[in-house]
Amino acid sequence: MRDSSAPEHVPVLLNAVMDYLNCRPGGFYIDGTLGGGGYARRIVESIKPGGVLLGVDWDSSAVSRVQASLSEPSVNLIFKKASFARLHHILSELQLGPADGVVLDLGVSSFQLEDPRRGFSFSREGPLDMRMDSELPRSAADLVNSLKEAELARLIFQLGEERWARRIARAIVSHRKSQPFTTTLQLAELIKGVMPRMEKGWRIHPATRTFQALRIAVNDELKALENFLEHALDLLKRGGRLCIVSFHSLEDRLVKVRMRDWSRTCRCPVSVLQCQCEGHPFAKLLTKKAVKPGEEEVHRNPRARSARLRAVEKL
Repeated sequence: MRDSSAPEHVPVLLNAVMDYLNCRPGGFYIDGTLGGGGYARRIVESIKPGGVLLGVDWDSSAVSRVQASLSEPSVNLIFKKASFARLHHILSELQLGPADGVVLDLGVSSFQLEDPRRGFSFSREGPLDMRMDSELPRSAADLVNSLKEAELARLIFQLGEERWARRIARAIVSHRKSQPFTTTLQLAELIKGVMPRMEKGWRIHPATRTFQALRIAVNDELKALENFLEHALDLLKRGGRLCIVSFHSLEDRLVKVRMRDWSRTCRCPVSVLQCQCEGHPFAKLLTKKAVKPGEEEVHRNPRARSARLRAVEKL
């Protein structure tokens, strides 16, 4: 049951995620990225009575918010502040068996974007922070003010896939000589000023990709995802399902490659002439192609436009 005093939060591709997750009463499910609690609430409604939900997020405010707003006497609710990359350790620590389903939403929650103190948004004035976990050692400001120009350009190009990375890095280094970067709008306005304006204007805000790159670097997001995928199938019982929603090509590529590898009938190296892995796939692909939000959802929530859902079932 949702506390009526809590803000409404609807995650992207909610109905599709719930269809693929296929929750059942009494089952054990994991929401590895609680965020605003949108998936968690729907899961709880689907697994009562007797179900178990483990909700994890490395943002302590997300855990506290969902814990305070979500209650259901007939469901065992367990909350933990941690990165989803540690889920295999958490199950061992809590002495919980494998789950019937796991869901991850790799995007930034609306609560984080709308809180200027978190420093995720290029449209709101706030400290240039971007840490999902406030205990992480480096903020975005630390990176912007300390990296060499070549390092900064490489970071923006590789993690933000920004074609103007060198121009942006050059401008940042030049600016910080006289004034270090401390706020989001300070950086966003500088990027906006050096980006070439297209004839019909920008399709997205010119700072979008640079902010994405800094956020990924600050939180080491790709490494966290790689660590999770290394143990993901161990979290599931046979027939259990994994749903992952990603928001940029770097994440989606990691998920796609790993899920396709799990579904292969042979995973032997190409140098091996005869199959030695017994030809048994680890999982079945439930999504041959990534599921994307429809026009109506994108119109209702523009942040959903880049969302991609992929799902597998453990064999």
